[in-house]
Amino acid sequence: MLKLNASYSKKVPAVGEYSSQSYHASVEVELPDGLSPDQLQNKIHETFELVRNSVESELSGPPSTTAAVPAASPGKNDPPASPKQLGYLLDLARGIGMNPQQIAARFQVGDIKQLTRQQCSKLIDEINGRAV
Repeated sequence: MLKLNASYSKKVPAVGEYSSQSYHASVEVELPDGLSPDQLQNKIHETFELVRNSVESELSGPPSTTAAVPAASPGKNDPPASPKQLGYLLDLARGIGMNPQQIAARFQVGDIKQLTRQQCSKLIDEINGRAV
């Protein structure tokens, strides 16, 4: 009998400045002996996907759409995205064939430097969800 442990953690911005909340789920399942490498890989993938989807659904509530998100002016509760955050977003976007102009159009801003921290974080999470 094999034991498989799958876990998924995610850190998201919280209400206060420079604060975040962390979410985590894990599961342990027993797998029968004698699985082929492909069957084992499929079980690992299915189990991890279950845990990841559970955390994501708890965070997002109802499924979101990929429609354009109106631009928000950076303010006390929604500061501008940091250069480091924008750099990470651009690296991820490049990996899925998305360019800075497409990102700006998605959020209805003239330049990606106008994205808020929350907008940037949302798109990073969406891209990471597709990449996994």
